Amino acid sequence: MSQNPLEKGVNRVQILSGMSDKCDELLISVKNMRVFSGLIIVSVALVLVLNACAPQRTVLQQVLAMGELKILTRNSGTTYYEGPQGPAGLEFELAQRFAQKLGVKLKIIIPDNLNGILEKISEGDAHIAAAGLTITDDRKKQVRFGPAYQSITQQVVYNVSRPKPKSIKQLDGAFEVLAQSSHVEQLKLLRNKHTELSWTENLDADSTELLTLVAEDLIDYTVADSNEMAYNRRYYPKLRVAFDITQPQELAWAFPITKDDSLYNEAKIFIDELKASGELERLLKNNYQHVKNYDYGGTHSFLAQIRRRLPNYQEMFREAADQYDLDWRLLASVSYQESHWRSNAVSHTGVRGMMMLTNNTAAELGVSKRTDPYQSIMGGAKYLRKLIDKVPTHIPEPDRIWIAIASYNVGFGHVEDARKLATKRGDDANKWMDIKATLPLLSKRKWYKQTRYGYARGWEPVRYVENIRSYYDILVWHLEKEQPHLRNLRPILAFSSNVL
Repeated sequence: MSQNPLEKGVNRVQILSGMSDKCDELLISVKNMRVFSGLIIVSVALVLVLNACAPQRTVLQQVLAMGELKILTRNSGTTYYEGPQGPAGLEFELAQRFAQKLGVKLKIIIPDNLNGILEKISEGDAHIAAAGLTITDDRKKQVRFGPAYQSITQQVVYNVSRPKPKSIKQLDGAFEVLAQSSHVEQLKLLRNKHTELSWTENLDADSTELLTLVAEDLIDYTVADSNEMAYNRRYYPKLRVAFDITQPQELAWAFPITKDDSLYNEAKIFIDELKASGELERLLKNNYQHVKNYDYGGTHSFLAQIRRRLPNYQEMFREAADQYDLDWRLLASVSYQESHWRSNAVSHTGVRGMMMLTNNTAAELGVSKRTDPYQSIMGGAKYLRKLIDKVPTHIPEPDRIWIAIASYNVGFGHVEDARKLATKRGDDANKWMDIKATLPLLSKRKWYKQTRYGYARGWEPVRYVENIRSYYDILVWHLEKEQPHLRNLRPILAFSSNVL
């Protein structure tokens, strides 16, 4: 005799569930429903039983099935932000690479505050919290941390217009810190010894905004992680570090505390592979080294010239950039590095003008008067575009840009020599971080005798590019601060991204 649909469904549940005690009870309840209900109601109940008793997919399987990795993060220069060249920040880069490895899209979620990140990840509202989170004992009770990928210290920050506090006892002004942060945890520990220590937890501002309040002398002190302080000090030259309040601490991704290790283990393998390959170190250097090498004292002069000289030439930079498919802010940054936006600038080698063109280069570009700012800017833009076009197209942005700008300084041939040396040394000739390590070798006989173009003062293009990167960041930051409506504008040369 053939089975009716109910009996077939009951048999299917028994197979899928392995007849666990819980499913046994559910099945008995469904069978008993036949006495009181029709087949339709029983079938609905059976669907619910099937969903409850079918084997559950792991978190990793769910991510792969959905094709989406949900990441909780926060807006800051060290984590995630919408930069001039598209989404950026160390946490974004790490998360994007992990999503690419899994073959899924990356979905960025930004809660209102830090506590929102910790609450949402502990409740399983996202897969990973990638927000520059410090590993602390209190947080371990709430979330599960993956392997560390960076170390920082917590630092008391003050404005140079005030006397430098040398210890906790000398913090005698308005002291605000990020609410519900690891900074608060540390201050509470310090208060056990320094009972006079007091502070205010700011629920509305983020870490960057607190640094801004100190820079603008609206509060006296805050606490910042060392990486965030280094990143933001370029914009606020009045900021200074008073002292550290911790030993080095580790940052890591956070996961919900569950028995499911599938995604956690995959992320651990990912971070371990980045460390073993040297890629993690390259990412850290790419995000921070140009910041560390920057001359903070130059920020005052640069900001002054943005207000004083740049307005005279801004439209020229825009026109040249439009004509040659460039970001005008990048072009302006190159010009500032070359001449500090002085049309009559001249170097000891004879290069002249806003873009410091040689006689031969100027003639090749059709520039008849190098000290004419319009001619110089148009010529420099044309030359930079030619250099970018010479860089192999398979090299991704922004590495392609930095290689071209290094060529503007030292010559395309020398940069190609450095790329070949990088390959010989087992490095990646398509990455600026590896090329900048080999460029200085061009001044050493052991290495430059192996090259086509020979000796070059290879440390100069390295510093040249690093300065321009910082000038560019500062210029973009200043323009956004002064003209907020420009914040969402993208340059022509933008990153491609699969962020939703």
